[in-house]
Amino acid sequence: MRKLLLITCSFLLTASVFAADDRTIHVQPANLQGPRPLEKQTEAAVIRDYLEAWQSLSTALEQNRASLLDSDFVGTARDKLTDTIQEQSKLGIRTLYQDRAHDLQIVFYSPEGLSIQLVDHVEYDMQVLDHEKVLATQRVRARYVTVLTPSEVRWRVRVLQAEPE
Repeated sequence: MRKLLLITCSFLLTASVFAADDRTIHVQPANLQGPRPLEKQTEAAVIRDYLEAWQSLSTALEQNRASLLDSDFVGTARDKLTDTIQEQSKLGIRTLYQDRAHDLQIVFYSPEGLSIQLVDHVEYDMQVLDHEKVLATQRVRARYVTVLTPSEVRWRVRVLQAEPE
């Protein structure tokens, strides 16, 4: 009975997460410029972890809590995002992000397997709030160049650079 309850709860949780997710995700075939082949399992894990990083980024900026970045970001990306969170916290503002669409393509997999580069043409809504007062709302389209690196159990974002489209 306990197993059935756990399976049912897991299914309901998964169903509710997917039902709440109104993002459009398009993954283009990998266009690798490096010598290392990309396995389907690795590609799926990179994309999953990258999209989860967007969720933790959104939550961290909304709550002004840099610690929420720890499981998904390292290095330069984490440092820059932490600085952003600290700055907006000092100003008494917070930012809400809702990613709407991702058009992803993996473009490089390092020979030693220690980094993967992907390009994401992303569309998201951004809203800046001062307490509960909306200061600005904007729909953004940008091209992100991202480098991910493997950790113990997942891929983590090391570089996240945006270029407006």
